[in-house]
Amino acid sequence: MNILYINHYAGSRRHGMEFRPWFMAKRWAQAGHNVTIAASSYSHLRTRNPDLNGKKFSEETVDGIRYFWISGPEYHGNGVGRIKNMLSFLSGLYRYGKELTVHGVPDAVIASSTYPLDIYPAHHIAKKYGAALIYEVHDLWPLSPIELGGMSPKHPYIQVMQAAENYCYRHSDRVVSLLPNAKAHMVEHGLAPEKFFYVPNGIEKADWEKPFGEPPVYSEQLSRYHEQGEFLIGYAGAHGIANALDSFVDAGDLLRGKKIRLLLVGPGPERERLIQKAKEKNLDDVVTFLPPVGRGQIPELLSQMDALYIGLQRQPLFRFGVSPNKLMDYMMAGKPVIFAIDAPNDMVAEAGCGVSIPPEDSAAIARAAEQLSSCTKEKLEQMGRHGREYILKNNEYDVLSRRFLEALRR
Repeated sequence: MNILYINHYAGSRRHGMEFRPWFMAKRWAQAGHNVTIAASSYSHLRTRNPDLNGKKFSEETVDGIRYFWISGPEYHGNGVGRIKNMLSFLSGLYRYGKELTVHGVPDAVIASSTYPLDIYPAHHIAKKYGAALIYEVHDLWPLSPIELGGMSPKHPYIQVMQAAENYCYRHSDRVVSLLPNAKAHMVEHGLAPEKFFYVPNGIEKADWEKPFGEPPVYSEQLSRYHEQGEFLIGYAGAHGIANALDSFVDAGDLLRGKKIRLLLVGPGPERERLIQKAKEKNLDDVVTFLPPVGRGQIPELLSQMDALYIGLQRQPLFRFGVSPNKLMDYMMAGKPVIFAIDAPNDMVAEAGCGVSIPPEDSAAIARAAEQLSSCTKEKLEQMGRHGREYILKNNEYDVLSRRFLEALRR
């Protein structure tokens, strides 16, 4: 099968985030399919963007996948520069259609950018070659900027995005959603119910089978805390507003003298403010901030924790479900999880691998921390094992790539 995977922000092990298209495509390539990923040459998510040396497009092969880079201008933030970058990518899909398909007529075309506008060139290509058209939904647009950003449904930008979303549901042969409970919303906007497929985010087992560094990251400091008899609860990830970390830090106030330490590892716009907040509350003996680590160091970092925390703000948008990569890393690490997200899908409860609590509730976090710290070592290991088994069965990319491929074949 010849597959054209259109994702504006697609990355790889060579370029950095985002990884999902690469995780999927390399498995399809290993199974004998020919996969082209079309992406913009510039994305704010990547650690390394390709250098086109002034060319309008270029090709590169990574892990058996053909990457087709369309020249896009650099941008910062969400202003006019980013819109220009979007438009350059969309126009390039039309302009370089012949070059995109030079190695074979596509059997399936996947429109997968976060915003829905790439459905138009994707539909054009699919219709031209008689290929199946698949729309992959990461976030619900334009509902996300309306509910999270406060934009008016009557704003011209929102109306353009709404028209594109409706077009996606009416014209796609299948819709692959990362959100398990989005089907009703999509049907309301024109999707035939039988076209809905749920394929969540996942993990790559091989990332967890590599030997740890010697010594593991922060091992001296974390070992010292353990020697002091402290129970370590870690948060590893972005420090942003959406991550609701104020309640995690505030829980430290309620855990003084409990031999429980809360650790926050990662970058983000809220990091310095949270550090200052902990200082003002004199939480040095309870709350510790550590510098970010590389993605490859996450397994060894999490292995040194006793439990892990994930939380998000209470948002109406989460009624459609969540698919956080961080949670899957936590469960794959085999550690009990404190899950503080108000969403209809709760993998922690399903797997029996931790404690589920309301979001943004410092008292609930403190109670969950004490509950886990009082568990026997055997009980903690059992919870961690349940989480890891659940992820390997349901969310390993070998499993997910086959499920996605089934949607293409249908």
